[in-house]
Amino acid sequence: MITRLLYLARHGEQDLTGAHGSEEPDSGLSERGRRQAGLLGERLRGRRFAAVHHGPLLRAAQTAELVAASLPGVPVYATELAGDHLPHDTDPADLPPAYADFLAQFPPAARVDGPRVTAAAVRRFTGPVDADGGGEPVRELVVTHNFLIGWLVRHALDAPERRWLGVNSHNAGLTVIRYGSAGPPNLVAFNDVAHLPPELRGTGLPADYLV
Repeated sequence: MITRLLYLARHGEQDLTGAHGSEEPDSGLSERGRRQAGLLGERLRGRRFAAVHHGPLLRAAQTAELVAASLPGVPVYATELAGDHLPHDTDPADLPPAYADFLAQFPPAARVDGPRVTAAAVRRFTGPVDADGGGEPVRELVVTHNFLIGWLVRHALDAPERRWLGVNSHNAGLTVIRYGSAGPPNLVAFNDVAHLPPELRGTGLPADYLV
């Protein structure tokens, strides 16, 4: 078994304003989001990655493209496993009202399909790599969304299932989880934004983050 270093990055800031002032659900990156993604790529330049994976939504695909520009020769794959899904059909009982109201907006299909896809993502991206030899760790980058990052952090820490709620990542924030064969997963870094100047930090977080 070979150690896996799983790099998780939330997509850059989304451009939420369409041409007519309406919110676009898959409008791609804002100009600030493009800058965030480019700086994330510079942060990762020089590291040897086996692959870059990204979700199918435009904001994730554009982020992965900009990051991959700093990682020449690394294959890039689109996968539904890195998409924006409800990771767990969490029981709203005893949750704070804001969380219960948030969960209530998801339709029944999302409560079935999201956890199914998320479970497949856990099987694909976590744990040591089943391969011979004692070579250097296998590094994979997954450009994804807040929900999956929160779920994988919760999973790595073996926290209660409901604790994916409240795990919030900056746009272009970097999280790294180490999976080895000698012990439990190790959360190496969470929501690291050292590559971003102050004016590009804090996007994608709850509105009261800086209050």
